[in-house]
Amino acid sequence: MTQPPHDELTASTPEELREQVEHTRAELGQSVEALAAKTDVKARAQEKAAEVKEQAAAKAGELKAKAVQTAAQVQQKLPAPVKEKAVQAAGQVREKAAQAGHVWEEKAPQPVRNKTAQGAQLARDNRSLLLTAAGAAVVVWLACRRKR
Repeated sequence: MTQPPHDELTASTPEELREQVEHTRAELGQSVEALAAKTDVKARAQEKAAEVKEQAAAKAGELKAKAVQTAAQVQQKLPAPVKEKAVQAAGQVREKAAQAGHVWEEKAPQPVRNKTAQGAQLARDNRSLLLTAAGAAVVVWLACRRKR
């Protein structure tokens, strides 16, 4: 009646018993580590954030490539006068932006200027995407004007 349960190992020598105890300790340590990893909310949240960031970067790259391709297709279909007007409009936009920038530098508080400088740097880093979007907007605007 004093038989050990079926899931327990039996040892015939003290050495075998020590080995079983060490084996059980190692398994217990692994189980505790696995449970600790599951309960570490901060680490799991950081892993998920990194995963989402990678997915967003991949999607942004896909969208950028598609926008560049679409803009190139649209530009090929435009007649020469429309292309010339788009170039002129872009030049005027640059001039107005420069004027607004000078006024901004004179009147804006320093923290706001810093954030604006960061945004401008981001726009310069993604210039092709920005120009493609602006070109597409000009094309749509000109197409709408022609229909009237």
